[in-house]
Amino acid sequence: MDTFMEKIVERKKTSKDTLISAGIVFLCVFLIVFIIPMIPYVNTMQLVFDVAVIYGAYYLIKSKSIEFEYSVTNGEIDIDKIIARSRRKRIFSGNCKEFEILARLKGDHYNDSIKNISNKIEAASSMDSPDVFFLVTTYKGQRTVVYFEPNERMLNAFRLFIPSKIFK
Repeated sequence: MDTFMEKIVERKKTSKDTLISAGIVFLCVFLIVFIIPMIPYVNTMQLVFDVAVIYGAYYLIKSKSIEFEYSVTNGEIDIDKIIARSRRKRIFSGNCKEFEILARLKGDHYNDSIKNISNKIEAASSMDSPDVFFLVTTYKGQRTVVYFEPNERMLNAFRLFIPSKIFK
């Protein structure tokens, strides 16, 4: 019998995201008010340039909206990054039988040897969330730690294949 489950997690906005958005708006206003009117031969096309700058600012701010989709099928997990609810990019794919460990981030198993792994994939709403788990595996030839927020059904599906490597 096949098992399939999905979960979508929206990344929480940070103060850094807010500052970037404010900077984009400031730059947009600066371009429209000061820079574009100073360019020769633009007076006849200023409205077109203004609309282009505003659309570019909207596009950049909207692209800060990020969601992660976890798909688990028979012990295989795929994690996709969804940007602005329109573009999708696969950021991780792996088989649970290749995991070294899967445990809660705020638990005893998250130690210095795992913290020092250089290749990290953060696919959680916030690293401060109490529901964040990590897994360690080899991905694209490198030892990788993946941070994500599986639900109980996903953990139970993994437990069927690797019961000794899952820690809550």
